[in-house]
Amino acid sequence: MMLPINLDMDVLRSLVVATDLGSFVKAAGRLGRTQSAISLQMKKLEDQIGHAIFRKNGRGVALTDTGDVLLGYARRILALNDEAVTATRGGAVAGSVRLGLPQDLADQWLTSVLGPFHSAYPHIVFEAVIGRSRDLREQVAQGAVDIALVFGEIGGACDEPDAVAYLPVAWIGPRGFVARPEEPLPLALLDAPCMFRNFGIAELDAASLPWRVSFTSPSLPGLWGALESGLGVTVRTAFELPASLCVLDERSGLPPIAGVTPLSLLLTPNSRSEALEHLRSMLLESLLAHLPEGALLGPALFPEPARAGRRPRAVPRPIAAE
Repeated sequence: MMLPINLDMDVLRSLVVATDLGSFVKAAGRLGRTQSAISLQMKKLEDQIGHAIFRKNGRGVALTDTGDVLLGYARRILALNDEAVTATRGGAVAGSVRLGLPQDLADQWLTSVLGPFHSAYPHIVFEAVIGRSRDLREQVAQGAVDIALVFGEIGGACDEPDAVAYLPVAWIGPRGFVARPEEPLPLALLDAPCMFRNFGIAELDAASLPWRVSFTSPSLPGLWGALESGLGVTVRTAFELPASLCVLDERSGLPPIAGVTPLSLLLTPNSRSEALEHLRSMLLESLLAHLPEGALLGPALFPEPARAGRRPRAVPRPIAAE
C-alpha cells in the first residue's frame, strides 16, 4: 500500500511567497533563505507532485495549470495551519489593539483583516481609528494608536524606510469621463487640508488649465458618491476604488500627472505584543494582495538585513526566476 505524500509546510509557504512577490530572489530575502534554497524547495515540490508546476515565461517563469491548482490548495493549507497556531496560542490573550487608518483603507480592504484577526484573538478589543495621515502619525508617536498605515507626502522619490509600498497618484473619475476644453474642469475634493487636493490643483495650475470646485466633503464615501454622480473628477490613488470609478488616462483630456505617495506602516514606540506582531503580518500580507497596478513594493515588506540598498520594485505579475 502506497503511503500518503505529506507536503512540506515550509515549501508550500515558499511557493506562496514567491508567487506573491513574483521572484525567487525576493522570496528568499523575505523568508531569510538563499535563492538556491528556494529553487531546491520548488524542485522537491515538483518531485512530490509528479508534475511541473512552473513553465518558462520570457526571462522568468510562471505557474503551469497544475501550479495554479497547487497554489490554491497551498493558500488554504497555510491559512488553516496559521489559524490553528494563532488560535491555540492567542485564544487566551486579552487586551486591546488600536489600528489607525486613512479613509482609503477603512472600507472594503479592512474586512480582509478584521475577520482573520478576530478568529485568532477573539478576546482582543479591536479599535479602528480613522483619520488623516498627518494626525495618525502624531497619534502613533504619542502612543494613542498602537499601529497605523499612513500616506506620506506626494513626490517622485521613493526613499521612505517604513514604506510598505509606493502608490501612484492619478486622476479618478467615472468611466467614460471626458473633459470639456471650453469649460473649467470640475473638481470633487476632500475638505482642506488634503495633500491630494493640493497636488491636483497645483498640477492644473502648472498646466494653465482652468478649474472649479464642484463638490467638497469631509468623508471619502461622500467623495466617491459625488464622482459616481458625475459631479467631477478628483486626485487620489487607485487603492480599492469603487467599481463604478476608474483611473482616467490621456483619453479623458486631463493632463498627465507623475507622483507617488508612500504608504507606511508605523508602530508606536516600545509597543510589542504577540497580537500586535500578528496584526502587522496580516496587514502586510493583505496589502500585498490588494495593491493596485503600478504600485512599487517598499522596504518594509522585507526583513531588515535585506533592506540595505534595496530599490523599490514594481508589484509583480509573473514570477521571475532572476
